[in-house]
Amino acid sequence: MPLLSLERVSRDFDVSRPWLNRMLEHEPRRVLRAVDGVSFEVESGETLALVGESGCGKSTVARLIVGLYAPTEGRVVFHGRRLQMIFQDPYASLNPRWRVRDIVGEPIRFLGTGARVEELLVQVGLSADDGDKYPHEFSGGQRQRISIARALGGEPDFLVCDEPTSALDVSVQAQILNLMSDLQSRLGLTYLFISHNLAVVSQVADRVGVMYLGRMVELSPAGMLFSRPRHPYTRMLLDAVPDLGMSGKSRTPVRGEVPNPLAPPSGCPFHPRCPHANDRCRRELPEFIDGVACHAVAERRI
Repeated sequence: MPLLSLERVSRDFDVSRPWLNRMLEHEPRRVLRAVDGVSFEVESGETLALVGESGCGKSTVARLIVGLYAPTEGRVVFHGRRLQMIFQDPYASLNPRWRVRDIVGEPIRFLGTGARVEELLVQVGLSADDGDKYPHEFSGGQRQRISIARALGGEPDFLVCDEPTSALDVSVQAQILNLMSDLQSRLGLTYLFISHNLAVVSQVADRVGVMYLGRMVELSPAGMLFSRPRHPYTRMLLDAVPDLGMSGKSRTPVRGEVPNPLAPPSGCPFHPRCPHANDRCRRELPEFIDGVACHAVAERRI
């Protein structure tokens, strides 16, 4: 049994103008579908990464999983004991008026776990004496360690990591990733890792899901996705990564812009940017079959 299952989950947001403006100007309601029919499973002990351009819906999926949003359609099923979330900005997610021992101890007090603040701080590479300090007294990497310690205080089975290293320097990113990998091995944690940095994802993920305009377009083991990407959008993302090895491999340049999610294209949402699109792609939405949603792949045109 998977630890987490998403079953055709969708989430809509009402982004209409105020009622009076709509009445005076005869405007209809405007609904944004941020997540559209996403399904996947996460097995215990693995790391599943979600990638995609900004606005693709991956952070909304994270908030649906932890219960900050309720699905408009579909359902989220969690078979574990507890889950916790690590946020992107380690400073904004920490109360600046609380000492570290109070921040880390909050889930311990609320959930009644047997964890100890001093042990958690040492576990993430800080000192037990750091509990007397305030968040502004730490560097960005140290603040993210505090966030991880706070998450571990709830004794979770599952950690949702929403771009936990994107606000950090490159050298600090490596330290945090190594820490998370070590904690996963020692504590048997399961991660959903959200990132737009494919270099980071290649280091941490067992499987990778690629999202575009609220939909999952490819899901496969990390090694397969990076060596043999199938969806044209996945190929475009990988071609955008700098080729430091100067391999001379032909690359498809990034073309076009992400469509307006309030007025998505008909058919496949990627077809305005896809070099392999045909008439079927423009009128028919592809089904997610065998880990990919693409008519060109299904028809063996690529």
